[in-house]
Amino acid sequence: MFDSLNISGSGMYVHQNWMDAVSDNIANVNTVRPSNQDAFQARYLIAQSIEDGRVGAGVRVAGVELGSPEGRLVYSPEHPYADAQGYVRRPDIDMGEQMTQMVMAQRGYQANSANLDRVRAAYQAAIQMGRS
Repeated sequence: MFDSLNISGSGMYVHQNWMDAVSDNIANVNTVRPSNQDAFQARYLIAQSIEDGRVGAGVRVAGVELGSPEGRLVYSPEHPYADAQGYVRRPDIDMGEQMTQMVMAQRGYQANSANLDRVRAAYQAAIQMGRS
């Protein structure tokens, strides 16, 4: 039963980090930089299952992949960062994709949290039976 706690805990940890990365991407979707600098690079979490020889033993954050530093050039001559041609650099982040990722991360976190509650209730029931 302790394995269940570890698996749910690792899932909650990965989903929390996923939500953090997505919210950072969403917060920086309108970040503007001069055209001669790199755009904000979106973060994409890489999750990996943990194997212990039998069944899965949870998940872990295997790394973070960064988005393109090229971003996209946007014509905005009134912006203070605009170059001589009137262009600024913005990140190439799709807001719809980020919102979808946020919902998936949130639902995964909720599922692991609900599972953790069920395991805790089973432990409490076992303890009560042991007292009787």
